[in-house]
Amino acid sequence: MAAADQEPHVSAVRPRSYQDESYLHGFLGTVGDLQKAGAFQDVVLEVEGRRFPCHRLVLSAASPYFRAMFTSDMAESRQKTVVLQGLDSAMFGEILSYIYSGTLHVSLDKVQPLYKAADLLQLDYVRDTCNSYMAINIERFSCVDLYKFADVFSLDIVLTLCLQLIQRNFAKVASNEEFCSLSVNQLTEIISHDELDVKEETTVWEAVVRWVQHSREDRLHHLPSILPHIRFNLLTSDDMAAILKHPLVTEDPGSSAVIRNVVQEGNPNLKPRLGMMTEMVLLSKAKSNELLFMNPREGKYIRCRYNLKDLPHDTDVTVTSDNNIYVLTRERDSSKQLSMFKYNHAENMWEDAGMSSVSESLRLGNNMNCYDEHLVEVDQSLYYLAENIDEGVVSMRKYNRHTDQWQECSQLQFDSSTYDFSAALSCSSHLYFLTTTEMHRYDPSQDRWYKRIPPPEPNLEIHTAVVMGTEIFCTDFVFSGALVYDTESDCWQRLQGWPNPENRETNYHGTPCLFVLDNQLHIWFTCSYDDDDDEEDLVYVYDRSADTCWRDLNATLPDTEYYSYGRMCHVARIYLPYLKVQDKNT
Repeated sequence: MAAADQEPHVSAVRPRSYQDESYLHGFLGTVGDLQKAGAFQDVVLEVEGRRFPCHRLVLSAASPYFRAMFTSDMAESRQKTVVLQGLDSAMFGEILSYIYSGTLHVSLDKVQPLYKAADLLQLDYVRDTCNSYMAINIERFSCVDLYKFADVFSLDIVLTLCLQLIQRNFAKVASNEEFCSLSVNQLTEIISHDELDVKEETTVWEAVVRWVQHSREDRLHHLPSILPHIRFNLLTSDDMAAILKHPLVTEDPGSSAVIRNVVQEGNPNLKPRLGMMTEMVLLSKAKSNELLFMNPREGKYIRCRYNLKDLPHDTDVTVTSDNNIYVLTRERDSSKQLSMFKYNHAENMWEDAGMSSVSESLRLGNNMNCYDEHLVEVDQSLYYLAENIDEGVVSMRKYNRHTDQWQECSQLQFDSSTYDFSAALSCSSHLYFLTTTEMHRYDPSQDRWYKRIPPPEPNLEIHTAVVMGTEIFCTDFVFSGALVYDTESDCWQRLQGWPNPENRETNYHGTPCLFVLDNQLHIWFTCSYDDDDDEEDLVYVYDRSADTCWRDLNATLPDTEYYSYGRMCHVARIYLPYLKVQDKNT
């Protein structure tokens, strides 16, 4: 058959489904109208003596609880009136309103009984909504009462948030009467955490005493199981002596021996509480075996001198989310051998981290001068980055603590033609690699690099960078301005209100350095007056809510020249008695 005579091609017509949104909404509205009019109701639910005429079909469609009740051989499936136990009549009215309208009204005073009713009736949406409402309004509730409620119903997110709130305000919470209503398991859960914000461990002991004495006869036998969670190793000898003489310890013949044994032995491995620790910036003295632990906000400056062989040379340093300080060091007599050291807080000394050497999994060139190296933690995993400046390649390894091996990750290509600075930073479960002209993000879940918006001012020679929240802040060598990168929106902006000390010129001697203390951005820099050779170290703190933004802390800093320990200015939580007890401060 000629082409002109061929039959025209008819494409197959596929069936389609259409959804009438107005019918869906209108149907629910009609059901609600029938309920209000009392039409076609075939069952009466009785709660606390109050009667609720309803429709079996509607109840069964909304709730697995009612579906099982009305479609089984249960007696309720045949009864005209069903009595429901364990429900509040007012809350059941709210539940029925939701079932017939799809609208749920939640408030602080009724969210808990509403959740309890929804849990019994197996209404997932109501439970989830109440759960979210409690989580976002956590500070408006009595934290102990909500903590107990979340514990009973296994509301993990609310439970965690309540625990954090109690930890931050422990002294105040423990002095309230409701604290004594905690169960023994809830009490031990709270006092066992490192994050308890208490200045002294005696605060924890006094809280336990108050809890026991609230119902002494019923609770005294719990004391031996509670005491191991008190950190007696952090108490002074006078405090220990006072506890051993306390009536709870001395007067009960059945448990006093056990109690005295627990108190006297303690657990030397228990860490200081969060409230006992001070955030300190780690600085090093050039060509020295000295470190400076610095907190200019509190005016604390502690110098520690170590044996030269015991203080690892810093190729790079990182402070992990669980407050471990790791130092990556390259042996002075070997261009390729890398070692990892870990800071022992209790002993104020540096120890071999006990990790396999990252060098074993690398094939770097002979010229180590062409490499910059970084150590950074992301989601509790350590990453090592070696950037070949000549070739514009970043090689990366991830440490697997289970196998004690460094695993190869995806390489990154970057433009090394304009290279003069780089930083590797962890933010929101991602790793960011920043240069003066580029920004890259690594996604550990995908083992993949993504190019992001580059810094908008390529002439700003970036020298220091730091993460605060979901933002990355950076500034240049001469302290002329700062940029801030929003990791969530992938956008940059210039930081406003940059400090400009009058008649002073910024000098580069390892500064400026950005760091974060107490969730606030700080900058430390060295400057001198125009006609004066004397130098002065200054620390400014940034406050977006203030008109001037940057405020001079007027800190009196040591007159010795220090540098950041590692490529960036690192901050760790330090228990100051650990530094002083070792008698290594000067």
